[in-house]
Parts: sequence; C-alpha cells; structure tokens
Amino acid sequence: MNWQSLIHVNLGNNNLSGEIPISMGSLSKLQSLQLHNNKLLGCIPSSLKNCQFLGLMNLGGNELTGTVPSWLGHITNLSILSLNSNRFTDSISPDICHLSSLIILDLGNNNLVGCIPECLSHITEMVATSKLNFGTFIYYGKKTYEEGLSLVTKGRKWEYKEILSLVRSIDLSSNNLSGSIPSEISSLAGLHFLNLSHNQFVGKLPEKLGNMKMLESLDVSRNHLSGEIPQSISTLTSLSDLNLSFNNLSRRVPTSTQLQSFNESRFTGNPRLCGAPLKINCTDQHNYPKTTFAIRKDVKESEMFWFYISMILGFIIGFWGVCGTLLLKKIWRHAYFQFVDNIKNHMYVIAILTMNWMHRKFERSIDRD
Repeated sequence: MNWQSLIHVNLGNNNLSGEIPISMGSLSKLQSLQLHNNKLLGCIPSSLKNCQFLGLMNLGGNELTGTVPSWLGHITNLSILSLNSNRFTDSISPDICHLSSLIILDLGNNNLVGCIPECLSHITEMVATSKLNFGTFIYYGKKTYEEGLSLVTKGRKWEYKEILSLVRSIDLSSNNLSGSIPSEISSLAGLHFLNLSHNQFVGKLPEKLGNMKMLESLDVSRNHLSGEIPQSISTLTSLSDLNLSFNNLSRRVPTSTQLQSFNESRFTGNPRLCGAPLKINCTDQHNYPKTTFAIRKDVKESEMFWFYISMILGFIIGFWGVCGTLLLKKIWRHAYFQFVDNIKNHMYVIAILTMNWMHRKFERSIDRD
C-alpha cells in the first residue's frame, strides 16, 4: 500500500495461497498484474476496479471462484484479460464488450454457463485488421520491462513477448457455454485465434465466417453444432489450424487449398459429413444418400402410422354412429331390422329364381346333345 508508484506486479509461477489482498486496489497507477499459476482462492476483489490504468490482468491457473466481475468492463484500458483454468461460474457479462481495447480474452477451462454475448462486435481492436501499438513495454527510468503471456493456440502452448501486441485471441474453451454461436462474431475481422471447443453450443456455424480474414486458428470441436460447413470458410487464406471434429455437421466439406490439406481427424465425429479430406465419398450410397433415404423412410412410416390411426378412428365413429343410434331409438331400431328382413327376403327370392333359371338352361343343353 506504500508503493503508490508501482506499475508492474508479477508474482506468477509460485506457490502463493490465500486470497488476493484487497489492498492491491490501492495501487492506482498499476498497469499490469500477473498472479498466474499459483494457488490463490476466493473471488477477484472489487477494489481492483480502482486500477483504471490496468492494461494486463493475468490470474489464470489458480483456484479462484465466483463470477467474472462485470466491473471489469469499466477498466477501459484493459487490453489483455486472462482468467483461464480457475473455477469461475455463471455467465459472461455483456459488460465485457465495453473493453474496446481488448485484444486477448482467455476464459477457458472454467465452469461458465449461458450464451456468448452478441455484443462482442463492439470490441473495436478485434474488429480492426490494422495492428495495434499496445504498450507491452513498460518504461521506468531509463529501463524497460517487456511483458509476456502464455497462450494455448493451435493446440500448443506458446509464450508471447515481442509480438504480444500483435496477437488477437478469444479462448472460451472447456466450459458449459450453450446456445448458438452468435453471427456477430464474424465481424471480428482482426481476430487470429478463436477457440470455442468443449462446450454445449448448438445450431449452425455463422455463415459469414469468411469475413474473419485474419483468422489463423478455429477450434469448435466437441460441441453439438449441426448443418453445413459455411462455404465462406474456404476463403480464409490465413487459416492454418482447423478443428470441427465431434459435432453433427453434415454434407460436403467445402473445397479449398486449406481445407483439403488438414488431417482427416479434424473432421471426424460428424457421421453425415463427407468429401475430402474425409475418406467418405459424398456419392457413396452408404453415406449421405443413405441418410436421406432413411429420412424419407421415417416420413413414410409416420404417414402410414397416421393412416392406420385415422382408419381405426373412422371405424369407431362409424360403428357407434349407427349402432348407438339404433340402441337409443326404438322406432329406428324396428325400422332397421324390418329393412334388413325385407332385404333378406328379396335376396332369397332372387337366389331361388336364378337357380331355377340356370337349372332349366342346363336341362335344355342336355336335351340338345
């Protein structure tokens, strides 16, 4: 509390325990706070909202609980927020969209629920394709301190230092997020890495993914996404890592130099998906056409089911419509049975006359012979 001129705190990669002290919020000039990979407990103290010059906050790899505070969205200078591998719960507050200078958002490996805020398109530094001159170098006296941050991108852990200001990344993987992936995310044209894997997302992939021209890595594996892979994804010339495995995607993989160069494992777990690099041919009768036939068969069986149901209902209504009336109306009942007797007598007479006629005709034919 007595170091009011302190602008950089890095106590990461230790065995620190307990809670983050409330007194940390008294460092009004603090620009970066790195307490990652410790054993810290409790919630993020609200006193940190007093650190309005804070540009980097890295609290990943601890045992922090509670929610991701909504007041973080009001630290307007915050450009890097890493809270991965903790125990945060509840949903992602839309207030996070107020961080127009945000270039890295890492909330992966928590217990977050709910939907992705549609307002992510308000984060202007992820929308712009131009490079940001972010202050990864903190100056004090005649010396400089270079900031660094570990990120998992393209399936590997990388340490970013010199080029940290050039990175644009969103990692929401390994949570319990649900709903659909908002189409607004396609407007983040400056984003390099997007990881939404290991969640509960449903619906289709955004049709305009091709607008994310700077995208190098996209991972949406192990969700419940359905529908076709958007054709626009074939225009992403910077895409060097893609993982769509274990969803419910269907039809043909779009054709492009990048997509067909990926390993087959990046598309597996989608039974109705076909085309290169998968070994399943889209014209194979055992693949997609068979699925279409199965759908038509289900429709036909459903139609037959309702046909039989309507027959049974029709029979019941018709039967009781007649018999019920005869049981309730004595006059109609007598008239009905009289009608039946008349018909029976009439048919008997016709049968006797017909037999006599045939008998006489038979005898005449014998006499001629």
